Amino acid sequence: MFSQFFINRPKFALVIAIIMLLVGAISLPLLPVESMPDITPPTVSVTTSFPGADAETVEQSVAIPIESEVNGVDDMIYMSSKSGSDGSLALTVTFEIGTDIDNATVLTQNRVGIADPKLPEDVKRQGVKVEKQSTAMVAAISLFSPDKTYDELFISNYIATRLYDEIIRTNGVGSVTVFGAKDFSMRIWMDPEQLKARKLTPDDVIAAIKQQNVQVAGGMIGAPPNSGGLNFQYNVLVQGRLTTVEQFENIIIKTGDKGDVLYLKEVAKVELGAEAYHWYAESRGSPAITMGIYQTPGSNALAVMDAVTELMDNAAEGFPDGLEYEVVLDTTEYIQASIDEVIETLIIAICLVIFVVFIFLQDWRTTIIPAITIPVSLIATFAVMLMLGMSINNLTLFGLVLVIGIVVDDAIIVVENTVRLMEENSWDSKTAITEAMMEITGPVVATTAVLLAVFVPTLMMPGLTGMLYQQFALTISIATIFSSINALTLSPALCRLLLKPSSGKKKWIAFRAFDKVFDVGTSGYMAMVKGMLRKSGFVMIVFSGLLVATYYSIISLPGGFLPDEDQGYFFINAQLPDGASLERTKDVLTRVDKMIEGLEGVDKYVIIGGYSLLDGVASTNAGLGIVTLKNWSERQAPSLYIKNIMGKLQQQMVTIEEAILFSFLPPPITGLGSSAGFTFELQERGGLGLTQLQTFANDMVAAGNESPKLTRMNQGLRAS
Repeated sequence: MFSQFFINRPKFALVIAIIMLLVGAISLPLLPVESMPDITPPTVSVTTSFPGADAETVEQSVAIPIESEVNGVDDMIYMSSKSGSDGSLALTVTFEIGTDIDNATVLTQNRVGIADPKLPEDVKRQGVKVEKQSTAMVAAISLFSPDKTYDELFISNYIATRLYDEIIRTNGVGSVTVFGAKDFSMRIWMDPEQLKARKLTPDDVIAAIKQQNVQVAGGMIGAPPNSGGLNFQYNVLVQGRLTTVEQFENIIIKTGDKGDVLYLKEVAKVELGAEAYHWYAESRGSPAITMGIYQTPGSNALAVMDAVTELMDNAAEGFPDGLEYEVVLDTTEYIQASIDEVIETLIIAICLVIFVVFIFLQDWRTTIIPAITIPVSLIATFAVMLMLGMSINNLTLFGLVLVIGIVVDDAIIVVENTVRLMEENSWDSKTAITEAMMEITGPVVATTAVLLAVFVPTLMMPGLTGMLYQQFALTISIATIFSSINALTLSPALCRLLLKPSSGKKKWIAFRAFDKVFDVGTSGYMAMVKGMLRKSGFVMIVFSGLLVATYYSIISLPGGFLPDEDQGYFFINAQLPDGASLERTKDVLTRVDKMIEGLEGVDKYVIIGGYSLLDGVASTNAGLGIVTLKNWSERQAPSLYIKNIMGKLQQQMVTIEEAILFSFLPPPITGLGSSAGFTFELQERGGLGLTQLQTFANDMVAAGNESPKLTRMNQGLRAS
């Protein structure tokens, strides 16, 4: 008999249990922590810019050449591109789940390199960036000047020079997007009248700037071979790229036959400004340049946020007076809160199980055996989770909560059968446990096999739903296997060491009272069963009725992938008419800013003008709001539930007639889409053009919004 070895050598069983505990405990802090399992397909982004080009030009001259080469790269599922009116292109290539993202990035880079000769020269100079895309935003951090000492230009470049590189180097940070960024740039405003009077064209000015604003090697003086007799050798230092307004103003555009010189300042205005003014970020009326921090796949979100927070705290000590930072959005707060809730439930479940076992077995020695085997089985599970690339998330923790009842059953079977044999035959613990294990080894193994037969098929479920619940099923299966192993090794050893023959003493009065109540309940239950057996036909009719009622209840309930939850924050989308200027957008968002500021339950927020989160492109007629609410403990009143707060804000925003404004929740799984609800793509294959495609999309949105089952349906295509 397998268990006999451990009955004879209980210390060996204890050593195995200790090793299981140690390995599991060491593995636990190494597991990634996230809200839900990572089921987001790996993606690679290809980004570039065509300065001065409109969206259609970008599509025709940049997007199509790149897409034609990238299409068909190994393991690709699909790709989508977005061309912005600011000349930007963002191509996202989505790969099969499980694809090596580093290898996919290299393959995509190779394909983009093939398309390089077909791209415009301005795009080549800008460069095409290919990188693995991080879709899970961990935080949004704003830098602002409360007393408005510094403008957005200073703040943006402070981030670029002092913070960006340090944050991007932080372990677990995949990428950083600076919303409202305004990088320093030398802006040259040419005067058409002056150019015409001097018979010049803009190309002449551009050529002169390119020719004189260069970095060249000056060479050396006295380097061999030389004529000899030289005692020193010098490097020639020449002026490199121009850096000041004065240097640019003195660029020579043209020289005359008589030695006259035409400088740039005579035909143009030169100023140090921002590279682009197509977006901005504000909070409470003050510039608030905001960094979106994205984590790398498989990293620990809590550890990433802790590292970024520590970095920002240290950096803040060196901030100039009048500059501060604020964590506008911290998605790990919801992750931590949800995991804390499940851990609390797990602890309560363990305590309740041990309490129930004690009440029924009525002996501390018999109770301590399942109390030991439960943590051994659960903690050892973490080691296998780490080996299989799993994470600590709500579903794996839910699995541990559920499996507690299964884990304790195996130990109770061993203990109960051993105690019964000791009482009936007056045996010592070794004899009793030996006989008990001969009786129950088969049932324990069979029970484990049955349980695995229930949960293992979940691993084979297709689609995202199957992938979502794989870790749930694996957690239960692993813990069940460890429970069975402990029932055959650790539990027999503990029974031999801890169990003693009954002393025959009278039970404690509380136990006697419980036994009487339990006996009465058992007698009542048996009487009810006998009555039901006499009226089995009626019972079957009632049972069939319950089955029918259950069926209709199931089909009447709304279905969905995952429920929308209060994650402590929401977004606002603003859409003005096509072609609306950034000034008009800012006027609308300023009014929204004041509405949010006066809203009860709001903690922090930031407004970003010129960018749409839903569309993923910069556009002067779009806007985004990130609103973080107060802690859940401060929002216990129903009026402060997130959907009620969003409803109050929506009632105010509908009074703004110049734009379409609505709030929306983040997706239940971070990185899987940009909002809650669902998204689908409308593809035009008949060569009708973007204008006709937009018409069809608008018709679908209008029809969808008329349905009582849909709300706030929108589409992001702007053909104009």
